[in-house]
Amino acid sequence: MSSSIPATVPSDFTLPGTGGDFTLAEATRAGQAVVVYFYPKDSTPGCTTEAAQFRDLHPQFATAGAVIVGISRDSLKSHANFKAKLELPFELLSDADETVCNAFGVIKMKNMYGKQVRGIERSTFLFDRAGKLAQEWRGVKVPGHAEAVLAALRAL
Repeated sequence: MSSSIPATVPSDFTLPGTGGDFTLAEATRAGQAVVVYFYPKDSTPGCTTEAAQFRDLHPQFATAGAVIVGISRDSLKSHANFKAKLELPFELLSDADETVCNAFGVIKMKNMYGKQVRGIERSTFLFDRAGKLAQEWRGVKVPGHAEAVLAALRAL
């Protein structure tokens, strides 16, 4: 069962996170741009590298007026462990029931070790300070991705 990519992505959502509930519209109402990145699973090699790259560039994202949130289907406990292990300065949100993942169209059929599995396609969405989707990246390859998102943020 594969979700199709929606024509538009939601302009708001609320999910539980490592720092409490996060609501997209509240962040943009506060005048912040928001980077929402979806990733498959805590503590896996690609997801660890991606999170570390966003962590390392976090001061530059903050200076440019943006908050970063990562979303996966993992539990808050798993997120808390992953966040602590990597010393992530941003929140990780849990979408255990896939509501937000489905709304953004990031659930896909993927090949894993020769088997078809349903999972999150690595994707990032940049919302401007007005809460409007400014840019999206789907099927992300990790190397250089955080830098590309930062460049797009600076171009807003």
